[in-house]
Amino acid sequence: GIVKEADVDSFNLTIYLPYIEEVVEIVKKEGSFEIKQLQLFVMDTNPLSKDEKVCNKEIYMKMGNNIANTFRAGLEPILCCYFGDAILDELFRKCASHVADDPNSSMHQMVSLMVSLTKK
Repeated sequence: GIVKEADVDSFNLTIYLPYIEEVVEIVKKEGSFEIKQLQLFVMDTNPLSKDEKVCNKEIYMKMGNNIANTFRAGLEPILCCYFGDAILDELFRKCASHVADDPNSSMHQMVSLMVSLTKK
């Protein structure tokens, strides 16, 4: 009841995450820069191995909060402009809870691509 259904239905946030090869191709095609260094960082944020049978709810809740706060840092200004700030705390609390409730989620793996360029 906080957000109008029509607002939710009309909200579209397209996020495209390119492959390394696409980044290299785009930089080469554009031609102004050359890639000095390109490195992919993969961080498993799940401290428990998949073989462990014990689920520590506190650990997963902390991970869920960290992941939700990471999303919030990038998405809050966009969401706030579109929906207002009344929903934000509850939205990201629910996001953290969903991540914490699914220990096998791919959300427990963070991937970053670092590209260092030099001007030609």
